[in-house]
Amino acid sequence: MNLQNRIDVLADLSHYLDKNVDQWIAAKSKAQLQNPWFTDLFIASSLSNIQHEFLSKEALMVWANQYPLNKTKEPKTIGIVMAGNIPLVGFHDFLCAYVSGCRMKIKLSSKDDILFPFVLQLLSLTDSGIYERIELVDTLKDFDAVIATGSDNTNRYFEYYFRTYPKILRKNRNSVAILNGSETSADLEKLADDIFMYFGFGCRNVSKIFVPAGYDITQLFPAFEKNYAWLHEHNKYMSNYDYHRTILLLNKNEHLSNNFIMLKESAAIASPIATLHYEYWHDENVLQTRLKTDAGKMQCLVSNEPQRWNAAASVRFGEAQHPQLYDYADGVDTLAFLQSLHES
Repeated sequence: MNLQNRIDVLADLSHYLDKNVDQWIAAKSKAQLQNPWFTDLFIASSLSNIQHEFLSKEALMVWANQYPLNKTKEPKTIGIVMAGNIPLVGFHDFLCAYVSGCRMKIKLSSKDDILFPFVLQLLSLTDSGIYERIELVDTLKDFDAVIATGSDNTNRYFEYYFRTYPKILRKNRNSVAILNGSETSADLEKLADDIFMYFGFGCRNVSKIFVPAGYDITQLFPAFEKNYAWLHEHNKYMSNYDYHRTILLLNKNEHLSNNFIMLKESAAIASPIATLHYEYWHDENVLQTRLKTDAGKMQCLVSNEPQRWNAAASVRFGEAQHPQLYDYADGVDTLAFLQSLHES
């Protein structure tokens, strides 16, 4: 298949996802039973972003034409280790490998091993040879390069096991938001999406906010409660809330809380589920230096002034969970990496 064929197949996938409604509902139900973190709302959100941002034929053409993909020689075999923190989180890695013409051996997370096989099934309706080039495996072997995503602990294993291969290895990252005090209620409601979507498990989820000196942090609660008060009814989420609040209370750590989120002043970027860290900022230059120092820990930065802050992936409130085709995890151009393998 040439590049145009591959893009046509991907564009058709969006159509088949809409057409095969009953089968998709069955796959979602099975995924939810297996993993209670995969709610219908969040599966739908992930799928919607894939359809609208990743599978537009026009967007795919513009994106792919930035690379010499039609000059691909003998296809390489790429091992892909997918994470399972949010529904279909590994789709973009698959998409890059598919567009570049690679063969794939994919190891799915046990937390998300139902949705992606269904997507492959739909792709096979247009690409009849897809299972000859893409294999779902329990153990990776016989591959030319690897893309692996996991936790910091898993990454140490990846570093050793894949030490002799060309690779992209990803570990824990979080996102931050910067407030300047002029945000509207609508801005803060969009910030709530950046924080709470997928329960905060994604690397693009905001886990830390910087607020100006003197900022009344309690004004966040009404904005958070407008669309996310239902989190109080989710058992697994509230188990995390209860556990981490108990720790804070036992240690006599100052914090603010409503019935589903705790706000804790902390210099740390990463925060536990159901906890949001905040820190006051006083001087813009000091904050810019801080952002540069912590760049390796951050996936993206959210604010209403994305051009003001010195960060590679700056987006506006409400956009963190809507990545585009060119929003590569950790800022590493996955498609360029795959293309370089073909050229070597």
